[in-house]
Amino acid sequence: MPENQHTPCENPLWPCAMTGAVACLAGFADLGVIVHGSSGCYFYPASLVGVPVHGTFLVENEIIFGTESRLSEVIRDLEGRYSRIAVVNTCVPAIMGEDIGDLARNGRVLIVDSPGFLGDLEAGYRRALEAVAPEVDPGAAGVNIDGICRTDPFCRGNAIEARRLLDLAGGTVGTTFCLDRYAAAHRAAPFTVGTNPDLASGVGTACGSLLGLDAVSETFEILAATVDGIDNRPVREEVAWADERIRKACEKYLRRFDPPRVAIAAQSGYAVFAADLLDRYLGADIACIAARSGPGEGGGAAVHTTDFATLREMIAGAEPDLVIGSSYERAMAPHTAFVGLTPPLRGRVLLSSRAIAGVEGALRLMDEVLNACTSRNRRAGSDCADCF
Repeated sequence: MPENQHTPCENPLWPCAMTGAVACLAGFADLGVIVHGSSGCYFYPASLVGVPVHGTFLVENEIIFGTESRLSEVIRDLEGRYSRIAVVNTCVPAIMGEDIGDLARNGRVLIVDSPGFLGDLEAGYRRALEAVAPEVDPGAAGVNIDGICRTDPFCRGNAIEARRLLDLAGGTVGTTFCLDRYAAAHRAAPFTVGTNPDLASGVGTACGSLLGLDAVSETFEILAATVDGIDNRPVREEVAWADERIRKACEKYLRRFDPPRVAIAAQSGYAVFAADLLDRYLGADIACIAARSGPGEGGGAAVHTTDFATLREMIAGAEPDLVIGSSYERAMAPHTAFVGLTPPLRGRVLLSSRAIAGVEGALRLMDEVLNACTSRNRRAGSDCADCF
């Protein structure tokens, strides 16, 4: 395997490039997505993206004698149901070296070569977006929303919150990457705001992030100076209102309880946002940050890992009062206060469109943290059962 490709770790915690490609493509409502591989390769992303995807479900005979006829059959079955079809190649067909490029000859079938060994979710997401080949229309109105991914439990909530803030400032939405129609990707607006820096599309001129209250203020200040019709004053006022609400709630908590000791596991951008929020308002002791993607920017506490054993050692050594992460981290510290921030979040019903970005995202995360920590303190026999 080439040195620049991903070497699977023992007990990986984070989806592979194939899943990232499926998540990106499944965000386009009129694009049919085919996972070209085994049933296992199909069911894993299908369980995460929350919308129908399709598969070739390759078996032994097709691996031995060739997979193209099976793939052609599935494509024919889907023609007429979607404006375009995207085929995501998985590890086994990629290793076999079959050339399935001819299936894209009519321009209505995209071939995305994104086997799992290419890298992690972010690498596959970008590979798929390259295949979509977004284009900027200099005359298009609005501001694009970036960083939306179907595997993210907050994808729909983030998109709704970004739209709300743009509307509050008198703006409109261009294209949402990736929660839109396929044609919208080819008439994107010239300017873009992000909700998740780990999934920046690079489409249009980046005007900042909506992840965190300071970031929201700074981004809308840039938009007001760049985009006609944007007034950042209503957003600035709402940020100040949210800041005051969080401060009051946290001061009330801190009058009764000590600041929590926290272990955080998530994509780098989300993890750093959570750490900054808890440090600013609660004076929390950030014991460790396990960044699923990249080296992160969380200082000495941040470690990039997707290995179960490494993460278990980090959490055991941190002895946290609060764990922010996925079902994996929750299982590692079952008696600790827990807030879900990254997939998988098993055993919970998640029907509402919850945000992590924007003003509502900051309020919601602090809601979850304060409620989880208060419940833990009550269970521990605190002398204050009604602090909220």
